[in-house]
Amino acid sequence: MSKTIDIISLGCSKNLVDSETLMGLMEANGYACTHDSDDPQGEIVVVNTCGFIADAKEESINTILEFAQAKTEGRIEKLFVMGCLSERYLADLEAEIPEVDGWYGKFNYKKLLNDLKGADFNACEGKRHITTPRHYAYMKISEGCDRHCAYCAIPLITGKHQSRPMQEILDEVRYLVSQGTKEFNVIAQELTYYGVDLDGKQHIAELIEQMADIPGVEWIRLHYAYPTHFPWDLLRVIREKQNVCKYLDIALQHISDNMLTRMRRHVTKEETYELVRRMREEVPGIHIRTTLLVGFPGETDEDFEELKAFVKWARFERMGAFAYSEEEGTYSAEAYEDDVPEDVKQSRLDKLMRIQQNISAELEAEKVGQVLKVIIDRREGDYYIGRTEFCSPEVDPEVLIPAAEAELTVGDFYDVKITDSEEFDLYGTTIIKNL
Repeated sequence: MSKTIDIISLGCSKNLVDSETLMGLMEANGYACTHDSDDPQGEIVVVNTCGFIADAKEESINTILEFAQAKTEGRIEKLFVMGCLSERYLADLEAEIPEVDGWYGKFNYKKLLNDLKGADFNACEGKRHITTPRHYAYMKISEGCDRHCAYCAIPLITGKHQSRPMQEILDEVRYLVSQGTKEFNVIAQELTYYGVDLDGKQHIAELIEQMADIPGVEWIRLHYAYPTHFPWDLLRVIREKQNVCKYLDIALQHISDNMLTRMRRHVTKEETYELVRRMREEVPGIHIRTTLLVGFPGETDEDFEELKAFVKWARFERMGAFAYSEEEGTYSAEAYEDDVPEDVKQSRLDKLMRIQQNISAELEAEKVGQVLKVIIDRREGDYYIGRTEFCSPEVDPEVLIPAAEAELTVGDFYDVKITDSEEFDLYGTTIIKNL
């Protein structure tokens, strides 16, 4: 009888893809797998960790300690750890938590299976065990990052940018389509750099265009672009391909030239304004998601006022913001004093998010009366919960449709008339199934 392995996935969607890949390998080699179960029952536990920021590192360590205690009490047989935290702090972790049977980093986690079996294993490349609802999946196209922003620890963990071969990605898309996947959320630490490490050229537009031509691909959504050297041809693909969502996730971080320079973003205020303007001009109706950072060392009141003005001008459909937290080993930790008081950071964060809250409420209200294509993710109580092309899973607004009015199928598309809105959610009524 095969042993059951519980895989606990922490952190971002890129980590989730690694967990799904490992689950596919495990199952192809005779193991049974569960993922993020509320009450893990397997004999073996694998914790896939995040090591990006302090809160994520704390969550990862607490999770490891929880299962180390379970092993001590005899509730599990073996405990393995993989991912970003162990990639970055391997020596320290090995010394501090001896209950762990094996430590693996960000890139050598497939060795775990070899160590378990004590022999070579069935590689089964590309056949992931999808843990999301079957109709959507995350598609990771590269690892690492060459940008070296001052505050970011990612290059310290994942190293230089490494693009996956295009044919390998397209083959995986075809396989997932054959398994019922309709929506692909394309992810990378730096999406727009795709291909540069292969031949010196950006190939993201070509990749997305070829993905869009695969039969059965209904939606493609793009995450984590970078503003410097933006590949303008990508906007043409978003505009022309009906199954490429009018949505782009691009972290801009700040707008003042003082901050952009200190953050080592290699872009100017003027260039950033022009980037947003051109996106909206070339792709009418595009929804832009961005992330901003307040309280970075040296941020003045004037810098923050520029940022507020930018947010009011840009009217981002989706926006998140964070207060700066010093990460050891980064350029900013070594070059700058963390000189913005914590209460000032929090105050600036609160002010920025209040501005965005009002903008979001206004933009969502403009959708009332429109008929939008919606995919149904699940049913909760009296409502079916769905999303439009402008909404990524788990982080963006959802559409709530009364379950009493019609029986809908999870994973199918419907035309939905939007009847009401809140700050971050919409309400609608179904018109007809969108075939």
